[in-house]
Amino acid sequence: MKTLAEGRWDGGELPGVPGFVGSAFNPMVVAAAERCLAQVDTEPLTGIVLVSEGDRAGAEHVKQAVADGKRIGPLYFFQSVPNSIAGWIAAKWELRGPVVCVTNGGPDEAELLLADGDAEQVLIVQVTADRAFAQIVSGGDPT
Repeated sequence: MKTLAEGRWDGGELPGVPGFVGSAFNPMVVAAAERCLAQVDTEPLTGIVLVSEGDRAGAEHVKQAVADGKRIGPLYFFQSVPNSIAGWIAAKWELRGPVVCVTNGGPDEAELLLADGDAEQVLIVQVTADRAFAQIVSGGDPT
């Protein structure tokens, strides 16, 4: 695989992301992804592979609300599914490739999407509790 661009978020101000509340997880994904996407012309068949353990802060909020007998806002259900932010990015950037979410890996899934012809390039976003790293890869020799 060949890396076409990279972007990261290691701290600092996060973008506001309409429809996502109460957690830095989704804005971190957007920050890293958009820094990467802004560097290249995306092909119509750009896939996304999101690698994370999910929105831990959001999950903790829901867990505490349930324990306290409080109402959980509907946005928390929507954003509890990691592919919702991947779909948001795909819609905003008009990416028409597949979306895959995994808890570990990333490059292997991207390589499969490229080899199968499901995508011409793939945005891989890896997210931890406090940082996000994105890269766009295509088939071909590494640079």
